Amino acid sequence: MSTEIQVVEEVRPAAAVESCGGGDGGGGVGGGAGKERLRNDVYAAAAYGDMEKLRRLVEVEGRSVCEPDGRGYYALQWAALNNRCVAAEYIIQHGGDVNTVDHTGQTALHWSAARGAIKVVDLLLREGARINTADKCGCWNADADVPDNDGRSPLHLAAYKGFADCVRLLLFLDACVGRKDKEGCTPLHWAAMQGNLEACEELVRVGKEELMVTDNTGLTPVQLASDRNYQQVVHFLENAQKQHDQKFYWNSGFGKFFNLGFAPILWVIILLLLVTYTSSIIMGSDLPKLRSGFGFLAWMGSLLASAGLVMLYRCSSKDPGYIRANAHDQKITTDNEPLLKIEINNPALLAGNWSRLCTTCKIVRPLRAKHCSICDRCVEQFDHHCPLVSNCIGKKNKWDFFVFLLLEVLAMSITGAVALTRVRGDPAAPASFGAWLKHAWSHHTGAMSFLIAEFFLFLGVAALTALQAYQISRNITTNERENSLRYSYLRDPGGRFRNPYDRGLGRIVQIFSSMDTMKMWNILETGLIPRALA
Repeated sequence: MSTEIQVVEEVRPAAAVESCGGGDGGGGVGGGAGKERLRNDVYAAAAYGDMEKLRRLVEVEGRSVCEPDGRGYYALQWAALNNRCVAAEYIIQHGGDVNTVDHTGQTALHWSAARGAIKVVDLLLREGARINTADKCGCWNADADVPDNDGRSPLHLAAYKGFADCVRLLLFLDACVGRKDKEGCTPLHWAAMQGNLEACEELVRVGKEELMVTDNTGLTPVQLASDRNYQQVVHFLENAQKQHDQKFYWNSGFGKFFNLGFAPILWVIILLLLVTYTSSIIMGSDLPKLRSGFGFLAWMGSLLASAGLVMLYRCSSKDPGYIRANAHDQKITTDNEPLLKIEINNPALLAGNWSRLCTTCKIVRPLRAKHCSICDRCVEQFDHHCPLVSNCIGKKNKWDFFVFLLLEVLAMSITGAVALTRVRGDPAAPASFGAWLKHAWSHHTGAMSFLIAEFFLFLGVAALTALQAYQISRNITTNERENSLRYSYLRDPGGRFRNPYDRGLGRIVQIFSSMDTMKMWNILETGLIPRALA
């Protein structure tokens, strides 16, 4: 069967071959009387991209752009073949049908695809060209998952060559990650065999089951990588294999409970500390009676801790900013390519940022978004997945998370100071430190246990609060701070770290002092500052 390129080349008139030069719109053209003769019809004018002649022929002489030439081909096809985007747009505006087929069953989209005329392909798709129109040879679409005679699909070859962006795109197009070639190798085998770490990461992300698949010689991907001494690949695959081996355990009863995270445990800890604080310190019968002013401070600590519990619930149950994944509808996946369900003119793809494609959610991730491997969802302005709250921290719940930390730090500071003051103020306590410590343990066990537990908890929460406060002041997320070398938008032309969202602490304080809370936080997240404050 002929390819699309061969079909197009077989039917071109000999004289027109000279006129159909560059696929980028700047091809050379033959000269002489033949050239001048050809330029006097709309087909040659379209092929040349000669807009002056095309306008004269259509608008002055009344020539039609909707009729085929002597060989049955249309003006739009000739413009498409040579990537004449302006001419193609003009023809469409004057009645040219993007889905008109010639006598071979081909449309202008067939011709532009055969030449790699990207600009015209873009135009035709935006104007409604159908990608599922087959010509008489059955050529249509571009099946991303057809194996060759050796059983290898495009995904096998992309993995072997280490073309991570191609791997990502093919996975986005639902290429089969588990297909074996004639040697029993999956794409992961080939990526591991060549030491292509990034390709391995993409393949494992969508199919951990292939880690245990053996080829015809009985080797797994990690064994192939080990034989060739690709230590980074071996380390990555071994860790992924351990996670896969533990899959059955995590699906058990205890594993499902553990997967809930530490939020229930944190709730229990805070409630126990609150009960201990109230019963042993505020209302302790073996301690002096609270004075009114000091009593207000003591109860304020308890109130702040309770408010922190409310924020913990909000942070745990709130949508952190999940980005809606493209649905796997059978009709959609049959009639349309997944890549066409996203914007063709997406700036990220036009700039070559194919790493922004999420092969799991089938979306182009916005800037600062990341796919969480635990939640298995893409999160907008992803900060981190926090096991303490059993949820991701992202655009929609980062404010709740910071307020929760701040409330708990304030509560622990107040309750710790109150507890220490109350125990130290026991009139029956000895003066020396050693004797006082022994007396406190024997007479105020609950209060001392509370102080020790809260001290260690305070160290961790205070450090986390300080880190979050610093990141807010610099308008950067935890993910960006820890992976700054992976994100091109966080590097200057010299490769050094540069945070384009950092407006300075003084400007952040100015915004906080002049705007409402939600608007403040949105500005911190987007990095956009009102013109009056810039």
